[in-house]
Amino acid sequence: MNSTLSSAGVTRSASATPDHLSASTVPPLARVTMALTAAVLAGVATSFGQAVPGLASMSNAAGPWFVVAVLLVLAAGVARGGDRPRVRTASAMVLGVVLLELMHIGYWAATNLRGFVDTLSITNFWVVMGVPAGLLAGAVVVALRSTDGRWRGAAAGVTAAVLIGEGSRALLQVAATTGTTTWVVQIVVGVAVLVVGIAFARSPIGRAVALGTGVVGSVGVFVVYSAFGAA
Repeated sequence: MNSTLSSAGVTRSASATPDHLSASTVPPLARVTMALTAAVLAGVATSFGQAVPGLASMSNAAGPWFVVAVLLVLAAGVARGGDRPRVRTASAMVLGVVLLELMHIGYWAATNLRGFVDTLSITNFWVVMGVPAGLLAGAVVVALRSTDGRWRGAAAGVTAAVLIGEGSRALLQVAATTGTTTWVVQIVVGVAVLVVGIAFARSPIGRAVALGTGVVGSVGVFVVYSAFGAA
């Protein structure tokens, strides 16, 4: 009698587990939809953040937006698994562009609703830069999911480069009007990302790729910002 009940209990438990796991799985379309919505909300939050003294400089920085785009592409799961790597890579990169442009739309809408004039134009520096930055954000996510330490190192190096390059340029050229705290923190975070990337590369070549990408990329971002006079 007891053995029969125990067996039945085990059977019920075993059958209940897959159902529970299945119910908790978020459908791919829902993940993408949530990422798109979060991108618009990030743009809205940026507009409101510019009115807060302690957040104004960070809300004017592009580095945090890049990191948000990377995290949202990662959360959307478009670069996960599958047997079609080219399709996954293309999907992640396109989604990165869409997310950054939706951030612009959210920022534009919130700013105008707050009573300030903001024009959303395809010739705007940040709107234009959203294309290569979005493609890069998607590529970073694909690289992060790679089993090859060299790609993971490159992903960390690129992310660090965006933060360090922008922070360095801001310290030298705009800190007099924005203060230094935000940019120092951004550089420190960038260095931390690079250190973590080097640590998890797990091979000498992977570590060299992470370090090289971070250093060269930082210089590249600094030069681009300086050349185009981005505020």
